[in-house]
Amino acid sequence: MGCDCESCIAKTLLSVFNFLFFVLGTIVLGVGVWLATDKTSFIALLKMVENDQLEHFTQPAVIEQLAYLLIVIGSVMFFLSFLGYCGAIRESQCLLTTYGLFLLVILVAEVTAFGLAAAYKDRARTETKNYLQTTISKYYTGNDRNQTDAVTLMWNYMMSELHCCGVDDYRDFALSEKWNESKSGKIIPAACCIQTSLFQPQDKNCPLSPTESNSYFKKGCYNALTDWIMYNRNLVIIVAIAVGLTQLLAIFLAFCLCKSIEKYRGMRL
Repeated sequence: MGCDCESCIAKTLLSVFNFLFFVLGTIVLGVGVWLATDKTSFIALLKMVENDQLEHFTQPAVIEQLAYLLIVIGSVMFFLSFLGYCGAIRESQCLLTTYGLFLLVILVAEVTAFGLAAAYKDRARTETKNYLQTTISKYYTGNDRNQTDAVTLMWNYMMSELHCCGVDDYRDFALSEKWNESKSGKIIPAACCIQTSLFQPQDKNCPLSPTESNSYFKKGCYNALTDWIMYNRNLVIIVAIAVGLTQLLAIFLAFCLCKSIEKYRGMRL
């Protein structure tokens, strides 16, 4: 297709942008498939690195759940970038329209979710807390390395980094059957304690006898996470706007290129 300046710029930007995402999506998908099919080699690779913190990522359950997450993310990136790249290179209105519509649906869903969360703050707070409490009650096992899964590891890291315990406080863990079966007299997980290093309590008796001086057992992670978001709200807003504008630009370029292709083919007729 012979193209004017605007359509050539749109084609070039879409091609470069989607090619980069295509490569990145392929890598993410490939790593996910590798982890799902060959956990042993990945565990052996991590164990070659002398870092105690990496030991928590060598649990088969953690690797398996991480693999599925990477496969889903990589597949979405691969699919969307394939549509955008091939649509731009081959000047296919069908592929470009499909690409633009998919991005538009994702953007509308993001804006709708944000709008509903802002309009119904109390309902959003309640639903978020309920979801977080469900992840504890159904999946949390504690920090026994033989039982750690991705959900447990996520909670332990969050509690360690944000200096908090549970959703509202330590009593949330009483709802977890897996935690109750494996706690061995512990009242709180070690991740709720003040630590000298990752998951290593400063006071060895902290999990059995927590106090406000040796743990964060009365500080909920929901409020701690909200405080972190508010403290970093400028960064969060900038990232959200950047993502939204990038999606909007890709949608605009895809439909502009579609229009140029239609105009050029109409001139030929």
